Amino acid sequence: MLMEYVLTSAEMKASDKAAIEEYGIGSLVLMERAALQTVRVILDRFGSDIYVGVMAGSGNNGGDGIAIARILQEQGIRAEVNMVGEPSKLSPEAAAQLETAKKLNLPIHYGVEHALYDVIVDAIFGIGITRNVEGKYRKAVEAVNASKAKVVAVDIPSGVHTDDGSIMGCAVKADITVTFAYRKLGLMLYPGSSCAGEVVCVPIGIPKAVTANKRSGVVTFTDRKKDLRFPERSPSGNKGTFGKVLLIAGSRNMGGACFLSALSAYRTGAGMVRIFTAVQNRDSLLKKLPEAIVDTYDDDTKPAITQEESKTLLSGLEWADIVAVGPGISMSEKAMVILEVLLNQCDKPMVIDADALNLLSQNAGLLKLFSYGYRKNDSDVIFTPHLGEFSRLMQCPVAEIKKDMIAGCKAFTKKYDVSLVCKDARTLVSKRGKLTYLNASGNDGMATAGSGDVLTGIIAGLLAQGYSGFEAAVMGTYAHGLAGDIAREKTSAYYIMAQDIIKALGDIEH
Repeated sequence: MLMEYVLTSAEMKASDKAAIEEYGIGSLVLMERAALQTVRVILDRFGSDIYVGVMAGSGNNGGDGIAIARILQEQGIRAEVNMVGEPSKLSPEAAAQLETAKKLNLPIHYGVEHALYDVIVDAIFGIGITRNVEGKYRKAVEAVNASKAKVVAVDIPSGVHTDDGSIMGCAVKADITVTFAYRKLGLMLYPGSSCAGEVVCVPIGIPKAVTANKRSGVVTFTDRKKDLRFPERSPSGNKGTFGKVLLIAGSRNMGGACFLSALSAYRTGAGMVRIFTAVQNRDSLLKKLPEAIVDTYDDDTKPAITQEESKTLLSGLEWADIVAVGPGISMSEKAMVILEVLLNQCDKPMVIDADALNLLSQNAGLLKLFSYGYRKNDSDVIFTPHLGEFSRLMQCPVAEIKKDMIAGCKAFTKKYDVSLVCKDARTLVSKRGKLTYLNASGNDGMATAGSGDVLTGIIAGLLAQGYSGFEAAVMGTYAHGLAGDIAREKTSAYYIMAQDIIKALGDIEH
């Protein structure tokens, strides 16, 4: 799977340095290309009959902004620079750009003269910001946000932290962010993503060799037509060819969870789905999903499962190619016994979600089965916790995890031999030895009951058709978000329910 790298501030600076020092591409050359690309985006989106004001800092981001104003003026566009940064602290590149601008009689104001522009270019701070925005810089940011102009941020909106998306006191709210060479983490993580608007990533001449064979870091998908890939289907295949899923889901009060997961697995291409669920769900499932095989257990107050129920479960396990367990099974003693029987007998690839993860967090012995050094087999296993479930698995408060989710995911998969799908506004997929995947698809309308059950079914369907655990986790997460985006486009974020996400799977291109 070909994915785009998403860089931290340090990684981007290292890439710039490598281009300059190892490949001899001068910093002013990179700056000129960045400015040209930004001008192209501005003219494409807003045309040439515009009045443009650049808010420039004293670093290289400000140098980019000055070059943008100069190029616009050269093309007959009315443009001027508002120097917000200290003239005495200009970087060498920004100083060079300012001297050139002066020679070409580009209007330059020291301080924010006004904000009565059609388009404002935010070039105050770049990716190196480490302190809160204060004083005259805060006033400049507030002036930009209060204006009626369209706002184009250069590389990243000023005030957004490049590595975690946090707001450094205040931040520019851009309509478009033109980012250079690679996407930055702060543009994708919230709340920074909310300030970025549309993100356009443009090449500026940094050689691909700089990140070739990169073994660590973060990657993402951004192009639905190019990136979405489902397993190839054989024209001569049959229902067994496309995989058999055993889904263990749905207690007496949560029958909808197994329905949503099973339907999603089918809609993603799985050939057969067999459900092991509470007997109370049987009639409803056979009516709503007659394609499924339904086996049952008695969801009563007794903690043990009967010999017949155990035989039925193990028969399904022998039949299946892969297993998905957890949606709606409850936190009962009986659910724990079912999980224990399954995990002690299963050597098939597995997707473990929801209540099954919560049960694991309460049973150190079962969770230990997935530790490196304790695994009895090398079948792929996928954990799909939301932040609350991940907090319980990690025995760490949600607030602590949110401070650095990427580090938390890596720490977990360093200990446990699983592909981890950590679900949040930006979902992360992590596995030891793999680049961390940061999902950019999806929207807030998907924060609805059953959405996670749908994701479990999608991942299970892809796993059943031969994808590796990590591939199924990444592509399933991406496809789930794309379907949610299509559902929103058809209606609105307020309207979406889990079944709308399943219906939209038919409209994604793969």
